Amino acid sequence: MEDIKLIQILWDYMRMNQKIKHSDCIIGLGTMDTNVANIASELYLNGYANKVIFSGGLGKVTYKLWNETEAEKFAKIAIEKGVPSKDIYLEKESTNTGDNFRFSKRLIENEKLDIKSCIVVCKPYDEKRAYAAFKKIMPEYDVIIHSENISCEEYYKRNGKEWVNVLVGDIQRMKLFYEKGWQIKMDIPQNVWDAHEILARRGYDKFILKDIQDEGDKKNIEAKLNKV
Repeated sequence: MEDIKLIQILWDYMRMNQKIKHSDCIIGLGTMDTNVANIASELYLNGYANKVIFSGGLGKVTYKLWNETEAEKFAKIAIEKGVPSKDIYLEKESTNTGDNFRFSKRLIENEKLDIKSCIVVCKPYDEKRAYAAFKKIMPEYDVIIHSENISCEEYYKRNGKEWVNVLVGDIQRMKLFYEKGWQIKMDIPQNVWDAHEILARRGYDKFILKDIQDEGDKKNIEAKLNKV
C-alpha cells in the first residue's frame, strides 16, 4: 500500500520513545483507543506511580461512539485490571489535548495532590503533540510521554485506517497551535509536512482545519503529489 510509507513518516515523527521512570502521577489522555487505559493501568500496577488521572469528556470521535465520558470508561478498565478506585481521579470535561492538561492541572490543584512529575500516556502516534501541549500548559511539572510499544504497520492492521485522519490533522495542529500560542514549538521537517499534505489530499482530511491553508500551500500540493 503506497500510503503506508507516508503514514510511517508521520508516525516516526510523532514518536518520542522516552525512557520510563517513577513519577508522582500517571495521566491517561482520553481517546477512542482504550489501550491507553490498559497501558496506564500497567504502569500503576508495576509501581511507576501511585496516582492515576484519566482525562477526557467526549471528543471529536468518541462523542459518536460512547454514552459515558472517556475518563469514566478508562477508569472502569483500570479498576477491572486491579487499580484501586481510591487512587483514580477523573477529569470529565476536556474535549481536546489542551484542555486535558488545563483541566488536569486544575484537578491537581483543587485536590491538593502532591504532584511534581507526570507520566502522560497517549496514543502511539500522538506523543510529540502531547508533549508540546503539556510543556506549554504545565511547564512547572516534569513529564515523560509514554504509549504502547507497537509498530505503525501493526497498529494499522489492528485499527484500520480511520485513525490516520486524526494523525494527519494532528500534524497540521503541531504547526497551527504553536502559531496560536497553544503549545511550544516543535520543528516539522519538510518531508513530514509534505507527507501530511499528500495524505490530506488523498482523502485523510477528516480533521484538517481547511480554512487555514494558505494559497502557497495549495499550489504546492499538486506538484508534491506527482512525486509520490
